[in-house]
Amino acid sequence: MNRLYAYLRLYANFFQPVMKMTEKKRIGSKVQKKHDDIKTPYQRLLESSYVSEAQKERLTRLYKALDLFHLRQKITACQRKLFSLQKKKNVKTLQRKLPMEIFEYFFL
Repeated sequence: MNRLYAYLRLYANFFQPVMKMTEKKRIGSKVQKKHDDIKTPYQRLLESSYVSEAQKERLTRLYKALDLFHLRQKITACQRKLFSLQKKKNVKTLQRKLPMEIFEYFFL
């Protein structure tokens, strides 16, 4: 699960664009929203003045080292492994026998 979250974090921060709301006004019963340009969190960090140049360089090196295709493959592999573990758990749960009292309570 931790490995899946690590891959998903990289995918979301470097490759998933986000539309950020910059302004919200209420005009009568309607709400008017204005949004910034669509950018990834990585792109927003590069434009930020709060992040040091050393951190920006480190993030850029990490971004250049990432391969979107292989990252998606790793995410899919982790998800499949989790699904297979869940299936095995469900099968084992179903294989256990219910005590007769519980069976009678619910079904008789």
